[in-house]
Amino acid sequence: MWCPKKLQLPSCLSSFSYTLAFLIFIPLVLVLVLVCTLGPQSSYVLSFSSSSWTWRSVGLLRSLTSYEEKDQHLQVVGLVTFNNSAKDSFSNRPGEGVEDIWKDEMNEGEKHRNETTGIVKRYNRLERVEAILAKARSSIREAARNGSMISNHEDPDYVPQGPIYRNTNAFHRSYLEMEKKFKIYVYEEGELPIFHNGPCRSIYSTEGRFIYEMEKGNMYRTKNPDEALVYFLPFSVVVMVRYLYVSGGPDSRHVIGRTVADYIHVISSRHSFWNTSLGADHFMLSCHDWGPHTTSYVPHLFNNSIRVLCNANTTEGFNPQKDVSLPEINLKTDDTIGIIGGPSPSRRSILAFFAGGLHGAIRNNLMQQWKGKDQDVLVYEELPSGESYESMLKNSKFCLCPSGYEVASPRVVEAIYAECVPVLISDGYVPPFSDVLNWNAFSVKVAVEDIPNIKKILMSISQTQYLRMQRRVKQVQRHFVMNGPSKRFDLFHMIVHSIWLRRLNIRV
Repeated sequence: MWCPKKLQLPSCLSSFSYTLAFLIFIPLVLVLVLVCTLGPQSSYVLSFSSSSWTWRSVGLLRSLTSYEEKDQHLQVVGLVTFNNSAKDSFSNRPGEGVEDIWKDEMNEGEKHRNETTGIVKRYNRLERVEAILAKARSSIREAARNGSMISNHEDPDYVPQGPIYRNTNAFHRSYLEMEKKFKIYVYEEGELPIFHNGPCRSIYSTEGRFIYEMEKGNMYRTKNPDEALVYFLPFSVVVMVRYLYVSGGPDSRHVIGRTVADYIHVISSRHSFWNTSLGADHFMLSCHDWGPHTTSYVPHLFNNSIRVLCNANTTEGFNPQKDVSLPEINLKTDDTIGIIGGPSPSRRSILAFFAGGLHGAIRNNLMQQWKGKDQDVLVYEELPSGESYESMLKNSKFCLCPSGYEVASPRVVEAIYAECVPVLISDGYVPPFSDVLNWNAFSVKVAVEDIPNIKKILMSISQTQYLRMQRRVKQVQRHFVMNGPSKRFDLFHMIVHSIWLRRLNIRV
């Protein structure tokens, strides 16, 4: 421990001088101690929304920076905010790019000599990873300063523009940085069918399609865990339910939770990455209703890890500051041919439409208020004979998307596919990609208590405003389409981008 030496004063100093010296010296020492202890304060660099954020630390041995939202009225996280103190000496090394750092210092602990001082510095894996993230943050921060509604970055495939984005330049720059720098390691532990596998044709199709794309490894995946920025836990809760759930038997959810806990134990025993970050740079993905509960069997998975969930319910522990809202899509075939697109607004004769079972209190409320009671707001528990669900969607201006037993509903994406303006009716639901997309520009949010006023709310939207919203639904559609193979800016890439944003905002 460092201790200050006893202060020696010349004998010629008078009592007054002696006192004066201490009055000056002691405050200086106190200020110095405070500065060294507290360090630099956080600065708010970049956000897609107007809300302000504060930083907090989580974890035990290491500081994992995160943020909390001050604006209680905003349910979704802004793009991302960064802590200037998270930068290390890599960001100040002139003339050296991120790719050079990886190439020159791939091996753990490789030496770097400062030509000025001659001091040799060893940079470990975490410092090299932080160099990647620091440069990306700086680039995104610079792009965010341009408030234009159209991105000024060149792109051969798509240039984001318009009010459907919170900040077009920041999103586009972030997306391009992700394509260049983001590397994901998929743990190879675990056997089929529960691991490395998922459903591709069902209401849980987004879970299986994402796992399939990651297993193919055409983009983002790295076989070298030392160069990864995040680590994927490739288990499927849907498949666990299929194979481990026993109806009427002991609590099968406990069996599924213990299976996940055992898997985390295996990978943390074989690899150092989980223990290093306490799971903060790891992510899992689930579209099953039991996904959130399953993660509670591993506290660090629930509290620290990035959880990509269809059931994005803030009242059940979903944290939009670190978790990702996953779109729920009910695909019955391998492609989306025939289900995307619809007639022009002038040919849509139905004001609002919904058809579905009595799942949960919100739908019961909707049925009681509107089932069979209005010619403009068509609400059915079962469709009349001869009517097609898809054709009803495509002939409606607004499509009602109430939550069921859980907050997520495939009707949100079904509406977007049919180019029908979605009407979100839920409590505590965080819509997908809300850190990037401005849902107010292309959807309508109706509070549960306003269900009796649905027609009044929709009729108050002018024809001009509706046409703008419908046009924006067509524009945002590309971000919700599952392609095989995946295409830039489609659903798979948007999910990865949401994970990338969360990784940008922590430092291990």
